[in-house]
Amino acid sequence: MRGNQRDPKFVRESVTQAIALGCLLVMGGLALFGPSGLMAWSENNRLLAERQKEVKQLQAERDELKNRVALLDPRHVDPDMAGELLRSNLNVVHPDEMVMMLN
Repeated sequence: MRGNQRDPKFVRESVTQAIALGCLLVMGGLALFGPSGLMAWSENNRLLAERQKEVKQLQAERDELKNRVALLDPRHVDPDMAGELLRSNLNVVHPDEMVMMLN
């Protein structure tokens, strides 16, 4: 008579099924609420749009700097750029120039 005792095979299968169910619940929770889950999807899309906007701005700044570097090439310096740098960095002016301070 084994009225109160359970079959060890049945207990083992129950524990295995409980562990498997727990793992499935954890994976489902991560799929919904994890860092790359469905709930984070809209936040990731918003961040992607911000980063793409920032990349475009940085590319425009890089292109502007490339242009300035090309104008200052020692083999053929742009006279306007050289004059601008001399006036701003060394405070040099021609005798016939008038300097107007804008505040």
